[in-house]
Amino acid sequence: MHRFANPTRFLKIANAVLPFATGGFVILLGLGLYYSLFNSPSDYQQGDTVRIMYIHVPAAYLAVMIYGVIAGSSLSLLIWKHPLAELIARASAPVGLIFTFLCLATGSLWGKPMWGTWWVWDARLTSMLILLFLYAGYIALSNAFDEPGRGNKPAAILALVGVVNLPIIKFSVDWWNTLHQPASIIRMDGPTIASEMLTPLFLMLGAFTCFYLMLLVIRLRSEIAASKLRIAMMAGSGAAGAGSEFERAGG
Repeated sequence: MHRFANPTRFLKIANAVLPFATGGFVILLGLGLYYSLFNSPSDYQQGDTVRIMYIHVPAAYLAVMIYGVIAGSSLSLLIWKHPLAELIARASAPVGLIFTFLCLATGSLWGKPMWGTWWVWDARLTSMLILLFLYAGYIALSNAFDEPGRGNKPAAILALVGVVNLPIIKFSVDWWNTLHQPASIIRMDGPTIASEMLTPLFLMLGAFTCFYLMLLVIRLRSEIAASKLRIAMMAGSGAAGAGSEFERAGG
């Protein structure tokens, strides 16, 4: 993976991925919205309220998945000092924060008509709220120092500590009695959702994933450009040797 540390080489791959991610997002989102709004049935108990699922579930999936990406990148940064891992984690964190907030917001909108309340200290809801705080803490730590890069190590450690929350999010509905419904898609005995609902759900999952990839490439290009600008400014002031490993690789 260190051959991708060179920004020029990496950007060639990223720029090739961007059109596919953008096209996939537009196509899958269009199909997903059509199927979820016009071609999927209402639930016999929840009625049309169930359509919130087509936003809520993909947002929850991306919130957890992106945190896994950040944790994996943090591990690579701490052990192998991979310079690209730092940028992937930094670029992913705000996107994951937005998806986590979207998950909690749509969950509240869904919970009000179903449970009669906007919020309960349910195991699943509470663990997702903790995930939101972990994202916010990672972003705050990584930007807590004036010198770029100094916050990467403490932020990476926080990301790895927070990994313990991911299985809690996944299995909280199995380990404790909660208001949140049990798992209905990823199950040993297969999904319990009707295929007419699974189709738009998977389309929206694909659309959200492509959206993340699209934003990741755009934010990585911005991070690389900012990194090159910093090293150019330091070189101009005679301090080029203070650059990060990634900046030196891109010089």
